[in-house]
Amino acid sequence: MLNEELIRKTEAFLKQKFNASIYLNTHPEDKAYRLEHTYRVANIGREIALKEGFDETEMVIACLLHDISYCEVYEENGVWPHWKDHGRSSARIARPFLQELDIPEERINDICYGIAVHVDEKADFPGENTPFALSVGDADNIDRFDAYRIHETLNYDSFLKMKYEDKTKYVENKLSRLRQFREIPFSTKTADDLWKSRLDFYIVFFEKLADQLKRSKSVINE
Repeated sequence: MLNEELIRKTEAFLKQKFNASIYLNTHPEDKAYRLEHTYRVANIGREIALKEGFDETEMVIACLLHDISYCEVYEENGVWPHWKDHGRSSARIARPFLQELDIPEERINDICYGIAVHVDEKADFPGENTPFALSVGDADNIDRFDAYRIHETLNYDSFLKMKYEDKTKYVENKLSRLRQFREIPFSTKTADDLWKSRLDFYIVFFEKLADQLKRSKSVINE
């Protein structure tokens, strides 16, 4: 059962950090995106926790804090220079806050370990790759594939500005990669099922887009 008091405190801490960030406040679109992404990951994490028997409060807290270090980093020439370290940085920010919540130390370490390794599977402190800890990264990765991300990716890649031939090649490459991604194993059955469902949705979308492009150049014989 979700401990709403702890969740409210975590949300307040997250928003306080984001609201104090010079970079995020001067880039409101990035701030809005980061917060929206965080909530989506928290909801995915909660679904995994409920179906796998994990503590849902701890999982939601971990997911809410998994990207909190974006309050400290900045974009440089279109790149986040400390991107690979943002999981470990987020864990360092999260730990003293979690200690204030009176969560048992062993659970704090599991939560922080999950936050730390969610980017590149590396932490700067001892911990175990428990299914709970790995589920933070699973939830983050699952959020990379949803309806919103289709729009975001096509817009970011300037799909509408591409020439017809480039659009066709782009969609072919997407489908090839998506079919490979679909076979990536996840740490729980729930995450694996969610991942495959998201990838199947993506594959259907890009198959339909490929078919539409095929019909956009000439009359075809079927």
